[in-house]
Amino acid sequence: MQTGTVTELTPAQATPANSVGQVVAVVSQKGGVGKTTTAINLATALARRGIKTLLVDADPQGSVRHGLGLNSAATKVGLSDYLTGTHGMHEVVRPTNLPWLRVVSVGSVSDSPTHDAYLQQVASSPRTSELFERARERGYVVIVDTPPGLGPVVHRVLACSQHVLVPLQCEPLALQTTTQILRGIRSSLTDNSGLTLDGILLTMVEPGNPTSERVAKYVREQLPAGLVLDTVIPRTAASVEAFAAGQPVVLRSPDDPAAQAYRSLAAYLAGRLE
Repeated sequence: MQTGTVTELTPAQATPANSVGQVVAVVSQKGGVGKTTTAINLATALARRGIKTLLVDADPQGSVRHGLGLNSAATKVGLSDYLTGTHGMHEVVRPTNLPWLRVVSVGSVSDSPTHDAYLQQVASSPRTSELFERARERGYVVIVDTPPGLGPVVHRVLACSQHVLVPLQCEPLALQTTTQILRGIRSSLTDNSGLTLDGILLTMVEPGNPTSERVAKYVREQLPAGLVLDTVIPRTAASVEAFAAGQPVVLRSPDDPAAQAYRSLAAYLAGRLE
């Protein structure tokens, strides 16, 4: 993970060691909406605020490793290997160049031709909730990048989470996909009374594009007041280039509008996690 020069925070700025962390699931009905990019940049921005943060890649596609520029040695084992019991938590939690950011890749399942066994392990293994609970006990805010849709991984992660964030791309089908994911979250709220929907995050917004602006306006009008976050993530060349380069845009291009928006999102979420 190439981060350039990072000023380390003092211990006084870090999350208190005796505080209990929380799990934030990043979910979406479909892929390509900026879900992984949001998880990576949110986790990075929180860490830059001095918050102990653990980024967990639960998506078997394993895209987090690309967005963070992690080498193969750092991602060879991860969540899938922890769930099989072949590796302990200390072997799958990896440091990054940021002092308060740790990452758990999805592991060897990303190289497997089938993900059926992994999906079953996430859904049924007690080690799933154990990983999150141990991280929370250590005071981490856990950001989880989940697979798109409402499959067994998403349901299990939501059952272990205290917060959920829904990235939504500004496209004509936005409201339809949002309705589907909200139904799934509503079902999870029935089983997990401690789960809070922090809001819907509009992503890939193109200022000046009539279609993008019309969709954003329509979504805000059709959904309950306050459900769609004020912060929106614009589509910028810098954010695309940052992911391709294996760097969070909040570090690679801190003055870019997308980077500024992710920092605003982190500030908002940090306030809700207090």
